[in-house]
Amino acid sequence: MERLCGQDLPFWEANLTLHTERPDLPQCFQLTVLSWLPCIYLWAASPFYLLYLKRNNRGYIMVSIKNRLKTVLGLLLWVVCWADLFFTFHQRQEHSPPPVYYVTPLVLGMTMLLATLLIQLERLRGVQSSGVLFIFWFLSVLCAIVPFRSKILQLYSQSEERSDAFRLTTFYLYFGLISCELVLCCFNERPPLFSSVVTDPNPCPESTAGFLSTITFWWFTSLAIKGYKKPLEAKDLWSLNQRDSSINMVPKLLKEWDKELAKTKSSVPNVSSQAVFSKPPASTSNHVEGAAASSPEEAEVLLSAQKASPRQPSFLRAMVKTFGPYFLIGSAFKLLQDVVTFVNPQLLRMLISFTKQKGVPDWWGYALAFLMFFTAFIQTLILHQQFQYCFVTGMNVRTAVIGAIYRKSLDITNAAKRSSTVGEVVNLMSVDAQRFMDLTTFLNMLWSAPLQIMLALYFLWQNLGPSVLAGVAVMILLIPLNAFIAMKTRSYQVEQMRYKDERIKLMNEILNGIKVLKLYAWEKSFIEKVLTIRQKELNVLRKTAFLGALSTMAWTSAPFLVALTTFAVYVTTDENNVLDAERAFVSLSLFNILRFPLNMLPQVISSMVQASVSLKRIQSFLSHDELDPESVDKKGTGQEFAATIINGKFTWDKQDPPVLHNINMMVPQGSLLAVVGHVGCGKSSLISALLGEMEKTEGDVSVRGSVAYVPQQAWIQNATLRDNILFGKPFQEPKYRCVLEACALTPDLDVLPGGDMTEIGEKGINLSGGQRQRVSLARALYSDADVYLLDDPLSAVDAHVAKHIFDHLIGPEGALKGKTRVLVTHGISFLPQVDNIMVLVEGRVSEMGSYQELLKQNGAFAEFLRNYSLEDIIEEDEADEDLLEEEELFPEDALSNHTDIVDSEPTFNEARRSFLRQISIISDGEGARCRSVRRHGCSQKKHAEPQEKKKPQEQDKLIQAETTETGKVKATVYLEYAKAVGLVLSVIICLLYGCQSAAAIGANIWLSDWTNDAATNHTEERVPMRVGVYAALGMAQGVFLLANSMLCRAYSVLRAAKFTHHNMLHGVLRAPQAFFESTPTGRLLNRFSKDVDTIDSHIPDNIDIWMRTFWYTLTVLLICCALTPMFLIVIAPLTLFYWWVQRFYVATSRQLKRLESVSRSPIYSHFSESITGCSVIRAYGRQDAFVQLSDAKVDDNQKSYYPGIVSNRWLGVRIEFIGNCIVLFAALFAVTGKESLSPGLVGLSVSYALQVTMALNWMVRMTSDLENNIVAVERVKEYSETQTEAPWEIEDKKPPADWPLQGNVQFKDYSVRYREGLDLVLKNLTLSVKGGEKIGIVGRTGAGKSSMTLCLFRLLEAAGGEITIDDVKISEIGLHDLRSKLTIIPQEPVLFSGTLRMNLDPFDRYSDEEVWSSLEHAHLHKFVSNQPAQLQLECAEGGENLSVGQRQLVCLARALLRKTRILILDEATAAIDLETDDLIQSTIRTQFEECTVFTIAHRLNTIMDYTRVLVLDKGRIAEFDTPPGLLSQRGIFYGMAKDAGLVQ
Repeated sequence: MERLCGQDLPFWEANLTLHTERPDLPQCFQLTVLSWLPCIYLWAASPFYLLYLKRNNRGYIMVSIKNRLKTVLGLLLWVVCWADLFFTFHQRQEHSPPPVYYVTPLVLGMTMLLATLLIQLERLRGVQSSGVLFIFWFLSVLCAIVPFRSKILQLYSQSEERSDAFRLTTFYLYFGLISCELVLCCFNERPPLFSSVVTDPNPCPESTAGFLSTITFWWFTSLAIKGYKKPLEAKDLWSLNQRDSSINMVPKLLKEWDKELAKTKSSVPNVSSQAVFSKPPASTSNHVEGAAASSPEEAEVLLSAQKASPRQPSFLRAMVKTFGPYFLIGSAFKLLQDVVTFVNPQLLRMLISFTKQKGVPDWWGYALAFLMFFTAFIQTLILHQQFQYCFVTGMNVRTAVIGAIYRKSLDITNAAKRSSTVGEVVNLMSVDAQRFMDLTTFLNMLWSAPLQIMLALYFLWQNLGPSVLAGVAVMILLIPLNAFIAMKTRSYQVEQMRYKDERIKLMNEILNGIKVLKLYAWEKSFIEKVLTIRQKELNVLRKTAFLGALSTMAWTSAPFLVALTTFAVYVTTDENNVLDAERAFVSLSLFNILRFPLNMLPQVISSMVQASVSLKRIQSFLSHDELDPESVDKKGTGQEFAATIINGKFTWDKQDPPVLHNINMMVPQGSLLAVVGHVGCGKSSLISALLGEMEKTEGDVSVRGSVAYVPQQAWIQNATLRDNILFGKPFQEPKYRCVLEACALTPDLDVLPGGDMTEIGEKGINLSGGQRQRVSLARALYSDADVYLLDDPLSAVDAHVAKHIFDHLIGPEGALKGKTRVLVTHGISFLPQVDNIMVLVEGRVSEMGSYQELLKQNGAFAEFLRNYSLEDIIEEDEADEDLLEEEELFPEDALSNHTDIVDSEPTFNEARRSFLRQISIISDGEGARCRSVRRHGCSQKKHAEPQEKKKPQEQDKLIQAETTETGKVKATVYLEYAKAVGLVLSVIICLLYGCQSAAAIGANIWLSDWTNDAATNHTEERVPMRVGVYAALGMAQGVFLLANSMLCRAYSVLRAAKFTHHNMLHGVLRAPQAFFESTPTGRLLNRFSKDVDTIDSHIPDNIDIWMRTFWYTLTVLLICCALTPMFLIVIAPLTLFYWWVQRFYVATSRQLKRLESVSRSPIYSHFSESITGCSVIRAYGRQDAFVQLSDAKVDDNQKSYYPGIVSNRWLGVRIEFIGNCIVLFAALFAVTGKESLSPGLVGLSVSYALQVTMALNWMVRMTSDLENNIVAVERVKEYSETQTEAPWEIEDKKPPADWPLQGNVQFKDYSVRYREGLDLVLKNLTLSVKGGEKIGIVGRTGAGKSSMTLCLFRLLEAAGGEITIDDVKISEIGLHDLRSKLTIIPQEPVLFSGTLRMNLDPFDRYSDEEVWSSLEHAHLHKFVSNQPAQLQLECAEGGENLSVGQRQLVCLARALLRKTRILILDEATAAIDLETDDLIQSTIRTQFEECTVFTIAHRLNTIMDYTRVLVLDKGRIAEFDTPPGLLSQRGIFYGMAKDAGLVQ
């Protein structure tokens, strides 16, 4: 340095700098260190920055005045610096100045040029605000302040000789210029040309925010203010940043994951040579290799090989590669922050030693105070940048994981689907993806915690020497305890997840089958089931809470125990060791720093453990086998056949026996093939095989061209009717009208509230079965495909509608003529008109050929037909006249016109003689031709004027949008929760928290008193007493804490959780049927999973932390005020600012949380919808569109989540600023009150103040979290208070036990409507039925047939009039008393997962013999006794493992078992072939001989022998008489009978 500055200018002078009241720095120091610092920084940073600019180009920015000004100032600075340099050269003539006068201006000038260059380069690269340059200008100004002051001081002192006037001038010019640059640098440039900001309607201001705005999160303020003024709505949210959107994130992850899969495949040794003999070549297997083996036989061969290489594709590795680099930026910040953390304890040490010294200049103390403030402030900024990076990573992980799971779920095989139910996969998306998100935020603690611990120990060792080892020993002893607790907690968590899955799955089924539950009065049994699972779940939670209490105690007491042992050992080992304030409080603040990593480590480890469980679940799901897109050859070279299967052998699951054997079929281009056979013979499986949905074990399948598929149970999306039909195709009016016409949907549109823009509820809940099926057909027809696979589409519609659809759509003259059609059907009447018939028996093709050929072959089919066609062939001409008459009888609009929401009408076959008539028509070619002209050419006159669109009125929306509460959470909600906990208990818990805090404070005050002994030299004799009291106070703290945790977490909070769930369950199951029609299942499930989970585990945590931080903050402020009363002056403004920030934050963040949770349910509802319809989505090839839809929903959710994260950062920076101010003032007042305060008290107040930042921050966060989470109580409460249906049992109105004895039913003037505000469905019915009568109920669709039965069960309550059964008014007795005495066989068979026995008899009222005999009568005896499990046969979710027909028979068995006096049949023979149907009818005739039977008939032949028939028309009784009587009246019934070919 001497060589640089010369002899005259020393580098450092202690007297000039430190020991004086007016400090100054020597000139050499100013010229070197202070001048070079900014330059060194900029040159060091620029290579990295240039690389960054090269990589990130955002488009250039137009030159603005600001930019020109910056550049000019930069050039001026360069000129000024070099002017200095030339001045030095000029001075050489007189005397030679030291080298520093050459070097510094040169370096400065070069640096200014670099800065100017960077300014322009940033403009070209579209950087709107530069952090690098801001820091540079800031450092320059900071370093120039000292010379600025010292030059003024020099001027005063050396007023006579102004030798250096030139240098003075240049310096002040320089200072002015850099100050201007700094100010200019704070403002933003305008956005670059062509950037997305310009096009986006509501861009996120982050992308255009300046550097200062970014590090302080100032850009968020606008939203915070908006949220404070009025509750935020979805439209106020900013768009998602491009880099965070699904379209960007998901492909990245999938790319890495595919690499992993590819690696795994390549690492599996190739053993196919050994496997060849044991199995057909792998190409026929319908599998993308998801795991190693592709067939059971091969698996065994592979077992030996797999032991050698057990490589699983690692999802973790894929995630690290995708998100690692961005995450590492956060880690770098974290490293910086860890280092800065340890500066403050050192400053504290200096401050305490400063208060001890006498006669030192005051400015030391002030400098220390401001340094403490400054380091704390820097630490705040760094910390929140780190959090921002981590949280954004977490958010991206969630986006990508959900996207990956969704994409996977669209192509997993059926076997895989069986292993993970919809509920479980939704859980993968919601819970497991969430876990990853939570983990990423704390992942850095894994390396940062050990680092902090090591640093803390190093400084402690310096402070206290070897006695630290005692403290370390305590810590190490605590680790195994916590490890044990973490292990146990983990196993409990897995167990709790299992119960939760189970409970949600059961709830899902209950909600899907709620109608059946109500009709059978089974709610109680299912409530019991749910509560049993719930109790198990709570027991596990209770165990977890006990463990949690232990671990909280261990960790809260840990720093204290460590301090205690360390101080005790320190004082007792050596008499010279005196515990003075400096040692004690610096050690304490270091112990406090230790507390955070020690607290976090077990949490991070346990959340890693949770995430690893989730990782395994997700990994195994993503490794499931996928359907092989190649299993069905789509290219199809064989020209004349549109669909062929050669030697096909198919199974649903590799492990199962095949379902279809040796299938050979060839469907010629443009022909119509009918597939017939008994229930469960594999008809639907055949269609699935053609779609490639089944495992193909041998053979070849090929389908030429595009496919349209109509499943047996129609799949309807929650969208408008039109969207359901278009299914992503563009809208074309004429084509669309034609489609509606052919599918007989036109009349329905007139009735629906919004025409074709009516919103259809989830699973098509507001359409009848027949309408759903017709919409499904319309979708197929509109898609205009080459091959149509129709799985029994005619079963769910009325006979005449079926006929219309066959004629206009499927049949030889229908809209699909010339297309290839495969039709599964039970309707015999259509068979004569098809080209080929294929008969399946037990999974094999028994015969195949045209109708005539099969009759000639005289096989099973001919036999079957003969039983059902009794009449001889009628003369042709008569048939022809018939037809013409029929045309006049039924004008187009008499077809189905449907208002009825619940009513739905399965049926197909119109009957035994009708097809004979059709045969005669076919033989009479002329007639057929003229008829076809009249019927088909989609009649032009109709479409001349398209009907004016009905505007859907708002109030008619069936599914109300989920309400989000706005504004402040009402105090009543807290009160509600406190009541659930218990009011007295709540108060006791609060007090206990207070006591715990008081004990902790007491211990520290005692410590500060103890350290003052050092000054008075009374140390030795007092040691045992000091240590003893200190220990006692600490122990008291631990005991209070444990008692508190036990009381709060393990008892009262769980009591509240149990209580709230119980109420909601009862509330929901007591709700009337209408409630379930207007509330989507997804929303109810969300309440039962997410919200219940919040009440179970999140709210207790929040309350716990909130209470602790609240008491802590309170005590800190009390101590500071007690020590330095001046502090009170500062507290007022700080509290005001705190309160103000907190209000802004809480209002905004609460609303963001609510928006986030509302935008979350659609992700899951859409997801479960897609899974149920995935075969349809695949058949139509719409996967991509659905993936985009799902992505959009996820992005929408993240749009409200992202501001939520930022709001926490925004808050953190502001609140910690308050905390830092408290530190500053505590230190300043300690300096001013230096004379009166003992070092112990200074230590106490400042070390407490250092801790308060954390507490303040947590307190606001917890206030807000608690407000957000307490919303769950509010939401759960909302459903506990739904309006209920009538009471289940009314004690004083109980009917006699054997009621109804006769079974007389009377309707008096009875009217009913579906919901308030809708029209009446039944109008003033009056009729009476004697016991034992058999009544058939017929009528057109929407006439109110089903409604009438629902009224008997009081699923619909009367709008007027009454019904009496055996002189008991049904409106007066309890619902269960009523419903348990009636039996219904509903239209759609619903089964619950559980044993078959449970499905028949959930209350265990009947013996096994009775159950078996009911199965015998229901013709299921053979099927069940063949099952290995017999009555304990497990039914899958929704009875998936039984065919629809078998499910229907199970429902019949239920009815036989209950055997009540009154039986209602809602034409339950939809999915059953005629033989089974006959069996059922005869069973009903024999078994229910003396019962009153009401049958809603679609096939008139079933009710021709009934006592009387009731004909309904538009909700009124049209005719009511015996069948022969009605026929003779020649009214509506006669017309229907004629239509069905029952009369001539």
